[in-house]
Amino acid sequence: MHSPVLTLVLHLEEVLIVGAALFAIGLYVALSKRNAIGILMGIELMLNAVNITFLGFARMSVSEDPIQGHVFAVFVITVAAAEAAVALALAVAIYKHRETVNIDQIDLLRW
Repeated sequence: MHSPVLTLVLHLEEVLIVGAALFAIGLYVALSKRNAIGILMGIELMLNAVNITFLGFARMSVSEDPIQGHVFAVFVITVAAAEAAVALALAVAIYKHRETVNIDQIDLLRW
């Protein structure tokens, strides 16, 4: 009798392909957008792609400490949350000052 639970087995190559595709999409978004929020979304997508590859390598590792990839992923999530909080605070402050979040129109460092 078959188990009702469907187990999904992914190989490392498939995980790396998904991570690389997400990283490429995030890089394209981060480099092509002129809106600060869109750039932040691209950066977050790249960080999540790195998390996927960390977890893929952790699942395939044969070391004595298999939780190591998961710990790295938690650190990346923590850094991403801090980056998002600081960047969104900066975007709100710039929007209050300049009334735009368009990167081309922000020239706060100019006199």
